[in-house]
This record gives sequence, C-alpha cells and structure tokens, in this order.
Amino acid sequence: MVEASIFQRSLILFVFLSGGKKVVAEVASTGLADPAHQTLFSVDLPNPLDPSFLFQTSTTTTIEVTVGTGVSDTGLVDANGDKLPTPIWGYGTEATGHTWPGRTFEVTSDEPLRVKWINNIPISGGYILTGKDNGELGDFTGRSVVDTSYHWAYSIPGYEQYTIENHGTPIVPHLHGSHTDAPYDGNPEYFFTPEWAIKGPQWVDEEYVYANEQPAAMLWYHDHALGITRLNVHAGMAGVYMIRDEKDTGKPDNAYDLPAFPYEMPLLIQDRMFKENGELFYPSFKGDPFYADFITDEGAQVEDDHPSALAEFFGDFMVVNGKIWPKMKVEPRQYRLRLLNGCDSRFLVVQFMVDAPEFPSGSDGGFNVGRNMDGIPIPFTVIGGDQGLAASPTKVDRLLVEPSARYDIIIDFAGWEGRVIMKNLGGDEPFGGDIPGPQAFEFTDKIMAFDIDLPFDNNVPDNFDPNNIAVPIHPREANRMRRVALFEGHDQFGRLQPLLGTVDPATDASGEPIYWPNTAEYRNAGISGPMVGAMTWHAPTTENPRLYDVEDWEIWNVSADAHPVHLHLVHFEVIRRQLISYDSNVNEDGEIEIHLGESPAGDGTYTMDHPLLQHDGSIGEGYLVMNPTYGDEVDLSTMPEYVTNFPKDTVTALPGQVTTIRVYFDKPGRYNWHCHILSHEDHEMMRVFHVGPLPKEESEEGMGRIRRRQTRIVH
Repeated sequence: MVEASIFQRSLILFVFLSGGKKVVAEVASTGLADPAHQTLFSVDLPNPLDPSFLFQTSTTTTIEVTVGTGVSDTGLVDANGDKLPTPIWGYGTEATGHTWPGRTFEVTSDEPLRVKWINNIPISGGYILTGKDNGELGDFTGRSVVDTSYHWAYSIPGYEQYTIENHGTPIVPHLHGSHTDAPYDGNPEYFFTPEWAIKGPQWVDEEYVYANEQPAAMLWYHDHALGITRLNVHAGMAGVYMIRDEKDTGKPDNAYDLPAFPYEMPLLIQDRMFKENGELFYPSFKGDPFYADFITDEGAQVEDDHPSALAEFFGDFMVVNGKIWPKMKVEPRQYRLRLLNGCDSRFLVVQFMVDAPEFPSGSDGGFNVGRNMDGIPIPFTVIGGDQGLAASPTKVDRLLVEPSARYDIIIDFAGWEGRVIMKNLGGDEPFGGDIPGPQAFEFTDKIMAFDIDLPFDNNVPDNFDPNNIAVPIHPREANRMRRVALFEGHDQFGRLQPLLGTVDPATDASGEPIYWPNTAEYRNAGISGPMVGAMTWHAPTTENPRLYDVEDWEIWNVSADAHPVHLHLVHFEVIRRQLISYDSNVNEDGEIEIHLGESPAGDGTYTMDHPLLQHDGSIGEGYLVMNPTYGDEVDLSTMPEYVTNFPKDTVTALPGQVTTIRVYFDKPGRYNWHCHILSHEDHEMMRVFHVGPLPKEESEEGMGRIRRRQTRIVH
C-alpha cells in the first residue's frame, strides 16, 4: 500500500524534553499569557454573518474600508480572572471601528463591488507587534518585530530610505479566492501607506473592483504586503467575504435547503500567543520565549537588537472568530459550518468529539443506550470548499484543513446531547502528512465547543439532504504540462528558506527559453543559462501561461514538509497524486550526500546544490531537481481526510509526492502563486505567474532589482 506521506521534520522539541507542565511554567515566568489561566469554552462565539456585523455594500457606489487601530475582547483573562484587552490592527470603518476579524462582506454572484481601501494606521508609535527591549526575559517594551533583513516592502530599490517608524506601515488587501482583474488582485508590491504617500512599484489605483464573477463560496480577505504578510495578519488583518448566488442564497428558502443564519456559521480559526498584558506576541529576538524553538537549528547568529523572522509560527492559544476557545450553543439539528484555516503555519486535522457522560436515552444511535459516549467522534459531511459546492457529498469523521483553505461542512447534532468539542489532531509542528504525536502545547488540541442545550425550533425546517449536492466538475483538456517544485534551501545567514522553482528549464508563453539575467550579480554568483531550479521572488518570471490556456501543474515536493500551495486568480481541480521515486543513494531529505563521496545511482530523483541570489545581492543555497522519476500513483482511498472534489484554490502538496492540478488561465496580467504558510511566503516561497505576453521588465530583468547588502544579522 502506498502511504500518503514519507517525511516529517519535527520543529518544536521543547515539549518532549521538558513535558507539558514545565512548558506552562516557562510561559508564566517569561511575561506571556498563560493558557492554563483561561477557562476553556467560556466565551460565546460571535457569528460573522450577524446582520449587524456586515459591511453595507452597494452595486452602484464605492464603499470605504479603513485599516486602523482597535481593541479586541478575545476572552483573555489574567491570573486573577480580570479581562485583558488586546490592541489590534483590523479592518472596518471610522464610524464602526476596526475589529479582529474584520466585518463580513456578503455579496451576490456577478454583481460587482467597488472598495476603496484606506490605510489609517497611525505612523506614530511604530509597529504594533514588539519583542523584548533588552536581555531581560519578559521585557517587551517597544522593539519592532519587523525583520528588515528580509526582502520586504522597504528593501525594494528606491524604497530603502523609508521606515515604518517615520513613514508608516505598508499594507495591501488581497481577496483570497477571487477571480479578479490583475490590478485589484492584491499583489505584494501593490502596497501603500497612509494617504497613499508611498505606493509600491506595482500600485495601480485607490479603488478596487471585485467583479464577483464566480459561484457562491466563502472567500476571505487579508493583508498581503511584501515581506510582512505574516505580521499584518497576526495583528488582526483578516475577514470573511461571502458570495451568494441564485441557488445558494444564504436564506432559509434556498434551493438546496441548506441551513441558513443563525444555523450557518463561518469559523475563522487562528492561533496566537499573547503577552501577559493582553498584547499579541510574536517571538522575534534572541531571548524571546520560544524564539530558539521556532528559528530551527539552522538559525543565524543574530545581534541582540535585531529581530529575525521565524521558520514557522505555532501559537499556544486557539482563536475562533477572534475569541479564544469559544463555545457555541446549538439546537439538536443540522448546522452549516464554514471552516477557514487562518493560521500562519498550522495544518488542522479537525474532528468533532462527544464530551458527554451518556448517550441520549430513547435511541441507541448504533450503540447501547446508556453507554459512556465520551470521546466518540461525530461524523460530518463535506459539501464543498474553497470556491464552491462539491461534485458529491463526502462523509468523514476527520478532515484535513490546510492553511488558507475553506471547507463547507454539515454536522448534525440531533441524537446527541451535552457538549461536543471540535478537536485538532494536526499537532504543533510542520505537517508531514501523518497524524503527529502529542501536542507540544497543552491545549491546542482543542479548538472550540458546541453545547447542545438550545430547544429545537419547530418553526425552522431542518430538512437538508446532502445528496442534493451535486455540482459536477468538468475539467477542460490540458494543452500544456508544467513541472514546478517546492524546495527547502538556506538564505545568506543559514536560516531555513522555503522556495519555489521549476523542475525543467523555463519557457515563456510562446515556448521560448527564459534565461537568467546576464548581470554582474548573477554572473558573480555563477548563475547563467536557462532558468531552472529554486528561485526567489525577485527573479524573472518563469510561469507564463498563455491567455485561455489550460495547464496541468505537477507540483514536485522535494522538501521535508507539506506545503499549502495557493494560486491567485484561478480555481483548479486536483487530478492525481504520485510518489517521487528517489535515487537509491538519496538520504531522507531527498539530497545526495555528496560530502560522503557518494554519487547518484541513476535510478531515481535526487537534488543538487545550486547558488541562490538573494534580494540584497548575497548568495544563499538552493537546489535543482535531477533525473525526475515518477513512482506509484497514490491510492486516494488511503487518504480519507483529504477531500478535494470541489473547485480548489489551495492544495496540500505532500513531501515526496507529485501533486497534479489542472488550471484554466482566463485573465491576462501579473498574479502570484505561493505557499500559504505565511512565514514561508514572506521568506521567498512566492513567485509571479504572468498570463499572456511578458512585459520586457519581467522577461529580461524580472523583479531583478538587486540592492546591496544592508543588514545587521551576522552568520
């Protein structure tokens, strides 16, 4: 039997060395909020579809949405049980304030919406997330966590003179999952500051037009500024965008008899760390709690006064719709839950577990009456996801939800009583495809609770039949196969650097080779000839489909972890998964151990080192895929947690596998594809794809604006 995964890199080791209780004590002693001081499932879950929480949209006028400061009541309390308010940067309006999550857009398919996004984040005060100010643990008094050694908005040539402290925080909204014209896509280089004083090199307009020319689906909007996406989202910049159509109307009389508000509930699931004063926390400085665990053992030697971004981030608090470990009171009926994984790095494996002493009397539900039902999973039905309803319903008892993905599920609480806990089996570590071992943190295996203690409302029908869901997928015939790859290299400081690239030498829309730039920086790095292998964001564009082409993208994952691969603009179908057949001399990571004098046997895939030009002109380490060789096709019946029979915009690409997706490119212009682990996309695991003929600056120079090395991180 072909297994669904091969490798798994364990990142967080401290729990296995110290045990959960000691970790909790460490948190309490370092100035962070302690999950053990919280009463789980004591905070009511807000519904983002509450009419009072919706933006008032119009098809004839432009609505203004501001990004600014706010204070969130997450339910967090201190050791004495007193509430701790959390300062955030969120979306909203000046009249209603700014919230985490932002207010919900509810729009109708094929009815355009015009939004003017306004950056009202105060320049005074600097960045909202701060790390420690000196070597004292627990002192978090004002050092910005923004890693200026990264390729980010103010490292672009011509922008180096700007700082957040003096010129403001760059933002750019991205409507994730939208079929949107390129100028309104939210490209990372479309950023802007307050009053549009500074505009990114790709900036187009103050107003965005969302055509909404797609079926009913739950999308989400979040920030996408170059190099600080993870931080701006961490600060609160995310919200729900709901598209309705003539069948899936969101109303009780919809054509499918789907549960409607209040029986429809979007769940924006995130994880966070908090300081003991209620502020959001992101480890960034040497000496910060958990910093050494997240930076990985390839981490750089970092000066005490300079922050470093993390390889991944896993919080010790689970947050749903802006509340920590909330509860929702429900009736014994069907509910439509719209799951959205908004975490930085965490893959969720969702399961609903009974937490009740006995099964309801009068019905055995397949079990003996009176039997202790604690810990029994409740099955649920997946009826769709990312960009619409499914070809058919899929009944499961646990479900993989990758970062940024949405899953549309129906769960029936009839026949149960007491409390049902939404569990997470995904672990506190990079996901490798298997269900991992014990959680590193004490409470992150629990997400929220459903208390079945509301009486059934006989005035509201409960007659949804999952078999009514049948929206066939009709993949077009592909006219090109493109082989792309996922790598793990190292940046100029030795930090782990996840990367995208190609398996084969790149060609443009007309089939002509694309070459590395013939500039001094590339020549001095020893990089020349046709573009192939691992690449950074600023390198010339290599994914250049023709307008109206259908392409099969084979995603070769030669890294050690799973990556949620997201393409802007499009939806796609998952066609198949195959194992990569590795060379018999390859070690666990798929890399020939050349330092031992070994050489490839020639019977399978291997990788070779390749120089990688960084944004500042320095050189890191990338890889080439050599002798790409296919193994067995994966039997999808062995992967019941992976449901993909609906239009997707994000797919889990497992390590050691080739994941094939079929994509139709029907709008011209410049878009992105990237890993949606936010920490990865900020560290170069993001590339441009350009539909149609490449502009000269992309085909010859790419984003090839190289600046000279300016950084205070030392290796």
